[in-house]
Amino acid sequence: MGDFQQFEQDFYQTGYYIDDQGRALAYFDTDGEQDAMPNILDPFMEQRYSGEIYQPTMHSTAFSSTGSESPEEEPPLLVELGIDFDHMWQKTLTVLNPLKPADGSIMNETDLTGPILFCVALGVTLMMAGKVHFDYVYGISAIACVGMYFLLSLMSSLAVSYGCVASVLGYCLLPIVALSAFAVFYSLQGILGTVLALLAICWCSFSASKIFISTLAMQEQQLLVFYPCALLYGLFTLLTVF
Repeated sequence: MGDFQQFEQDFYQTGYYIDDQGRALAYFDTDGEQDAMPNILDPFMEQRYSGEIYQPTMHSTAFSSTGSESPEEEPPLLVELGIDFDHMWQKTLTVLNPLKPADGSIMNETDLTGPILFCVALGVTLMMAGKVHFDYVYGISAIACVGMYFLLSLMSSLAVSYGCVASVLGYCLLPIVALSAFAVFYSLQGILGTVLALLAICWCSFSASKIFISTLAMQEQQLLVFYPCALLYGLFTLLTVF
């Protein structure tokens, strides 16, 4: 009997007790001594709320870690739409200066903003001279781009883009646009008009062939590219002169 009482005292001698809600809580024994391991908390022990709210900190590398750009580093809207005025200006200078080497990386871009503007300018200048030929301008341009695309695809070992062909042919139309603007004030049906027309054809054709051979690595075939370009710009010159 005495052994059973001693076992009962040893069994109930612990540092925890069960409250009404079934949670285990620590307490101080009668001698004022705390539990032997006060720093180790039982997972069921009640913890008091400290009053602090956890606030996550934003790191400066949050955008870079997700792979997205910050709003300050996003490109302008016109660049996202494919309209880069700096590249348009460089292409225009390349056409205006036939002796300037062409930058193949810029010329290989599919930029149709400049060609559309030059086609519209050619139609407007023709209309100012009393010739409404918008349908001829757009029709000849579309057929010429398709034909030139298939021709360059057969001649070049590199991949040819239809947008690149249309962009180059459209930018090289600029000298004929200037000739059409000159025809508004002076008739081209004469010796001066013939000389200016031939000069415009050679200028456009040489610029286009130079850009094509630098973009498509066809340095030994410039004369072969020059000939169909001359035929194309000769048609636009006929619309301008007559």
